[in-house]
Amino acid sequence: MCVPSTDPCPLVVEVGDSDLALSTHSLCDEKFRVVLVGQKEELPLIQARNRETNLHHEIVEEIFALGRIAAPSTITGLLNYARNLVSMLFLGHLGHVELAAGALSVGFANITGYSIIFGLAMGMEPICGQAFGAQKQTLLTLTLHRTIAFLLLISIPITFLWLHVDKILLLLDQDPKITSLARIYLLYALPDLFLQCILNPFRIYLRSQNITNPIALCSFVASLVHIIVNHYLVHVLKTGIKGVAMGVVVANFSLTMLLLCYAYSSEACKMAWNTTLSFDCFREWGTIIRLAIPSCISVCLEWWWYELMIILCGLLSGPQETVSAIGVLMQMTALVYVFPSSLSYGVSTRVAQELGAGRPESARKASMIGAVFGAGLGIAAMAFNLWARAWWGPYSLTVAQF
Repeated sequence: MCVPSTDPCPLVVEVGDSDLALSTHSLCDEKFRVVLVGQKEELPLIQARNRETNLHHEIVEEIFALGRIAAPSTITGLLNYARNLVSMLFLGHLGHVELAAGALSVGFANITGYSIIFGLAMGMEPICGQAFGAQKQTLLTLTLHRTIAFLLLISIPITFLWLHVDKILLLLDQDPKITSLARIYLLYALPDLFLQCILNPFRIYLRSQNITNPIALCSFVASLVHIIVNHYLVHVLKTGIKGVAMGVVVANFSLTMLLLCYAYSSEACKMAWNTTLSFDCFREWGTIIRLAIPSCISVCLEWWWYELMIILCGLLSGPQETVSAIGVLMQMTALVYVFPSSLSYGVSTRVAQELGAGRPESARKASMIGAVFGAGLGIAAMAFNLWARAWWGPYSLTVAQF
């Protein structure tokens, strides 16, 4: 390598690890210093630049991988939110008492049923993600079967609570008229509890394999079914609050069937999909239970304090108005929850996949990127709440008066 020299004429030669041999020649005309470096020459600056370029490339790749899971999950969450809002609107058209009863029954169902089923189902997520990353297809499907069997068993005592919801709510000093309608709603919505025992694990099973677009598409179809069935049952057949509950059941049944048909016929699930049930799904539940219980506790703590607000509103003066208003308001706040929850699904899936594939550094990178995006979503949610504070309350009361 030749570099310009500021000295008048020296020539410096370095040969490997040997002693320096210095020679002086008259090279004043060219004014160059020649440095001959041995075979152990290193280029730290170039290597640092290469590492920085690779790091940027890996971060971009991870963001896209995270987005391929989180974006369809966000669409699915918004569709589910829209279905819940449609149910509240149909209940609002029936009257104040029906809207209050629907809000109270949904709150009770979330506390005693849906939060528990959803939280326990989350225990299978790290197992499925790591099984997919490690290419253990049998374990992936067996975990699905075990979780469904476990959740169906858990749903038995929950069913008992739902059948006696009127007695429980009366003990909590709720309005008798609202309580009687809430019991009717939960009685007709009871099949949905068992559907959730299949639907929640199946979503996780597909998401752990990066199959999220079909879930969003099937949720869109189920949302259309939800609107059509509610309109037919409520406005045509005049079934009242029963029709709203049955509309939820029909929509989730159609969603479950669509996802099962996709998994059975799709090439993407062909290697992992195994329809053969065996007694193995009733064994070795220990790992799932150890992971499911902490997940269930965290989900319940997150959900319950929201739903307890509905029950507390029933203790205020004018419970029909207060419970109706808080029920619609809860549907609005659910909109904000969709985005961080979808991000968390993507991050947990990516971390599990990378750990299963034996790449802990990639898993760490995915979690750090998720934390950065999570902070950004938190700031955006705060800004949205501040912006919506002027019209949020009046809108809720207006819908409650439909």
